[in-house]
Amino acid sequence: MRHLMLGLSFYVSEAPVAVAVVSIPKVIVEKLVERGIDVETYVVDMLAKAVGLDPVAVAEAHLELAVKFLAEGKALADRDPVQASEKLYKAAEEAVKALAIRLNLSEVLRRVEERGRWTVADLEKAVLRSSERLGVWVRQSWDAAWVLHVWGFHEARLDAEDVKARAPDVERLVEGARRVLEGGRSA
Repeated sequence: MRHLMLGLSFYVSEAPVAVAVVSIPKVIVEKLVERGIDVETYVVDMLAKAVGLDPVAVAEAHLELAVKFLAEGKALADRDPVQASEKLYKAAEEAVKALAIRLNLSEVLRRVEERGRWTVADLEKAVLRSSERLGVWVRQSWDAAWVLHVWGFHEARLDAEDVKARAPDVERLVEGARRVLEGGRSA
């Protein structure tokens, strides 16, 4: 049986706290990817649920992933704009999840719980509801991340300059989410 090695890293203040390497059968990883499920965030969500983390801790876990993906994306921008685009998008995605949980966007969270995973529609609703509460910066930052996801990653049409031009928008979303989790309301 062939396995893929999946490294799970958790970051606080951009410094690794713990690293776990998990061997997951290839057939499981392929099925998750086929269904559009990010393996790393799915594992984190399932582990958080299994140990009964409270919503604040789950939001913090998503923010830790956002910080990790942001750092990876910025580091890759010059040498691999395609992968940088996806890492930056994943940073925005995790920041939106953290906001949705912290702001208790119950309509969105209920759908995610029922389905067992986040969809693009859930993320979009979370962005709109977060923008209503926090300001248009949430939607604008998300829109920049979406360009990276579609045109930078899937279509591979963005170069390093294009990716680096949008990285500050993603960073604003991640930092804004951090401030909200710390008790603030603005970017």
